[in-house]
Amino acid sequence: MQTRRIALVAPPWYPVPPVGYGGVELVVGLLARELRERGHEVVLFGSDGSGPGTRTLVPAGWDRDLGRPSERWRELAYASRLADALRREPPFDIIHDHGGGGTLLTAEASRRGPVLHTVHGPLGEPERTFYATLAGRVGLAAISQSQRGTAPGLPWVATVPNAVDVDALRIGPAAGRDRTLVCLARICPDKGQHIAIAVARRTGRPLVLAGKVERTPASQAYFEREIQPHLDGVRVRHLPNVAGREKADLLAGAGALLAPVQWPEPFGLAVAEAMASGTPAIAFRQGAMPELVEDGITGVLCDDVDDMVAAVRVAATIDPVRCARRARARFGPSAMADGYLDTYAGLAMPAVRAPAPASRAGAVWAPGLTTAVAAPN
Repeated sequence: MQTRRIALVAPPWYPVPPVGYGGVELVVGLLARELRERGHEVVLFGSDGSGPGTRTLVPAGWDRDLGRPSERWRELAYASRLADALRREPPFDIIHDHGGGGTLLTAEASRRGPVLHTVHGPLGEPERTFYATLAGRVGLAAISQSQRGTAPGLPWVATVPNAVDVDALRIGPAAGRDRTLVCLARICPDKGQHIAIAVARRTGRPLVLAGKVERTPASQAYFEREIQPHLDGVRVRHLPNVAGREKADLLAGAGALLAPVQWPEPFGLAVAEAMASGTPAIAFRQGAMPELVEDGITGVLCDDVDDMVAAVRVAATIDPVRCARRARARFGPSAMADGYLDTYAGLAMPAVRAPAPASRAGAVWAPGLTTAVAAPN
């Protein structure tokens, strides 16, 4: 096996791996761990609180700016710090960016190695226009065929589904499951928690809404208008931040996970986590859901609320062991690493890498240590 020197650029908002919320950070952390276990040298760029081997570029707490006008300034500051950090590094066989537009431009301009960027979000016209300008200079990886299909003309080089931490999940036996329905997602109109409430009411099942309220005016208003009046602590409960053992127990013991998504979601980590716990996912036929959910095996696909109500009974017939086995094979870290390593092999061409720059004063990093970037003079 050829070992590689790989740079992974995480978003600046949460540690890698995250303590609670942080979907992209979870994926990056799993990829870093799997690649290191296979003998590759991985240099991770991210925020304070991340694991060993991280070049710490930002302090904790920047997540408070998500959804606010200051968010773009944080992103620019992170991209600038990444530029300085990359100049201090020897060349990489591949720079794999998960951070966003600013860090992607920084990585491409650094000339420290070929650049792969995973697109984690939706692709509207502004995003498509931006990525199109980078054709021939970077490779793009999609997280689903549905996402890729929304912009087929972009410089795609791979489609690699996200992974979930199967080691942190457990498979609950069929006999030990209760009637509770779970909706695990940030609370916002796109996730459709109001539909989950309607399904729970019509089926007579208790419902747990697990997820933070998104920090946007529209989501705050949605929570206050559509969700909060139904929270009674018994029939409908809200858990703002579920992580670790609490999340594993919640998913393993639930009757089903509801994913009434209201938009063409490019992936769905919570859906994969539920199925990997042996809990069937009941999802609207939107975005990547038909790629994630194997109808009748790991969940049920639905077209409307009536379908979703009927699916609750169908989900009870799904074998949790078979469900978990299928999901873990498809969405485990090993499968994701295989996909990315195949992609790296097609991009990692040493001839296109610039030579290492002359040494310069400043911070010096030792591989395997978590360090902070020194401010430029």
